[in-house]
Amino acid sequence: MNAATSTPPGVPSVATAKPTASVSPEVAAQRRSAWTLVAPATLYFLVLLAVPLVLTFVLSLHGFDPNSGGILPTVSLQHYVDILTDSYFYEIFLRTLLLSVGVTLLCVLIGVPEAYFLFRMRDPWRSLCLVLVLGPLLISVVVRTLGWSILLGREGLINAVLTKLGLIDHPLQMLFTMGAVTVALVHVLVPLLVLSVWTSLTRLDPAVAHAARSLGAGRATVMWRVVLPQITPGILSGSLIVFALTASAFATPALIGGRRLKVVATTAYDEFLGTLNWPLGAAIAIVLLIVNVLIISGYNRALEKRFTRRLG
Repeated sequence: MNAATSTPPGVPSVATAKPTASVSPEVAAQRRSAWTLVAPATLYFLVLLAVPLVLTFVLSLHGFDPNSGGILPTVSLQHYVDILTDSYFYEIFLRTLLLSVGVTLLCVLIGVPEAYFLFRMRDPWRSLCLVLVLGPLLISVVVRTLGWSILLGREGLINAVLTKLGLIDHPLQMLFTMGAVTVALVHVLVPLLVLSVWTSLTRLDPAVAHAARSLGAGRATVMWRVVLPQITPGILSGSLIVFALTASAFATPALIGGRRLKVVATTAYDEFLGTLNWPLGAAIAIVLLIVNVLIISGYNRALEKRFTRRLG
């Protein structure tokens, strides 16, 4: 017998002794109940989101030939190659990115002070102003966008007022511009940022701000060193929501921007219902999803962790 592997009598061998992890019946019952609770939401997610995304990706791999019946049974990555190599799609994706960043910055600049002022108000004015702020979310996106079309038209209210005041001689072309689309999107997305910041403000301890004021800190110092660090998670999460919704917005860019000012969502729509090139439209949608996920993930990793670690 090898001395290196021999063990004294009555002592269990180290090599053969294995710890046995036993799960109590209570823990097993809790695990089963947890899976039972998660199963409906998981099934709902798979049926209504995962399966359509998989089918869209499969559709994007098919070929297309309008002269031979449309969608071809062939499988290739040609549509993705066309998107990644054509300057036409580069311009559309860049326009969508600039629009999303601009709308997000404006929503932060408007929504954060607005949420803070609402939080400092007293009832019943706070409840009334909060309902007014959330009003755009209660109106249909089509009705809201058509209202902006009436306001920004060449014969709309804004041009009529500016002409009556003598500020302009001829009506301004405000529709079908990037500025008009930005204003309309900011109008509907600011309430989402306000709600996100409001959630952070509800966890704000007023005693901390009062203590800072009693120690000689000014209002700006209290806002920068006390309030802002505590509402930073709400600002970052709200800006993520605004960016994602702007990047995938369709109705507002389509009605306010028109046919010439295309974004990614309207381009995919035109490929589906205009040229009937469903595989290319599906490929554009998948690329938009991938780019959106990458940007949001990078933003979350680069900014949110840094600011929450630095500011608290």
